[in-house]
Amino acid sequence: MEHRTMARTTSSRGELVLQRRGDGALELRVNGVFVMDTAHTKSEQALARAVLEAGPAPRRVLVGGLGLGFTVATLLADPRVEQVLVAEIEPVVVAWLRDGTVPHGPALLGDDRVDVRIGDVRDVVADCGRESLDAVLLDVDNGPDHLVHAGNASLYREPFLTSCLDRLRPGGLLGIWSSTRSAPLERALTSAAGGYTVRAHGVDLAGRAEEYALYLAVR
Repeated sequence: MEHRTMARTTSSRGELVLQRRGDGALELRVNGVFVMDTAHTKSEQALARAVLEAGPAPRRVLVGGLGLGFTVATLLADPRVEQVLVAEIEPVVVAWLRDGTVPHGPALLGDDRVDVRIGDVRDVVADCGRESLDAVLLDVDNGPDHLVHAGNASLYREPFLTSCLDRLRPGGLLGIWSSTRSAPLERALTSAAGGYTVRAHGVDLAGRAEEYALYLAVR
């Protein structure tokens, strides 16, 4: 399938390329690895919907990873959501959405409920007060078993998961997307989530061979 490069840049974490495919979809690649596209967005939507369906009052939500914006868009479609705090480490990803390189981006980030913080999700979470969030959604990498950046491994370990859980109000939820079921992640989340109920859901996307995993810790 023919690909046309729409934008390209290099950061301290490597090369980011936004391409237009022959089928019209935009595709984001990091260091040559496929990350996401605008044709298959059900996994991003599934993560947001799982949290929305399980949470009684998801007013203030933190999303780790802006990507192409489909997780955020699904959250904003719920009238209960009053603020979406987005942590995105790559400034150019935010720029591509703001300037219309990603066509749906300006309207998405122009929503008054969206607050984008450019930085590492670990730092953004640390800056949030205890019990200040109703939900945290982590869609930063492909999960612990298929990392794009090796430094993201700590996102799936107990110390950071505990930090996320500490920011949740009573009734809050932590949702994590992974490209595969991961026993180490399940153990780390179960250990961190004392007093929480941990659920693992397989997500079978029609027409695709992969089965993804969603993890929820419900307080």
